[in-house]
Amino acid sequence: MLYPLTVALLVTSVVLLAFAAGYAARRRLVDDRLLLVAGVVELGLLVQLVVALVHLGSVPGDSAEQATFAAYAITLPFVPPAAVFLALKEKSRWAMGVVAVGAFAVAVMTARLQQIWNLGG
Repeated sequence: MLYPLTVALLVTSVVLLAFAAGYAARRRLVDDRLLLVAGVVELGLLVQLVVALVHLGSVPGDSAEQATFAAYAITLPFVPPAAVFLALKEKSRWAMGVVAVGAFAVAVMTARLQQIWNLGG
């Protein structure tokens, strides 16, 4: 895995989490700024997916770790669009809670991907 990409994804997902938490505190709904940050996270996740699929054969560990790595890499790009879609449909304060939880999930799963990758090193 590309360590700089992992760091960039962690930072942008935490920024998205902070935006969503701030919006929830001020009872604001989705706007262009939040969509832009979510789009940057999504773009990074798609790049990470391509890198992960290219290097899938060289994932250290047993087959269970490889399966977990592949499942996380394939699932991650679906999280931000799903969270933003739900936030667009839900017109309450909890809409931003969904985005915040989605951003947190992206950060945790990205960190886990890097952890699995580092098992052999």
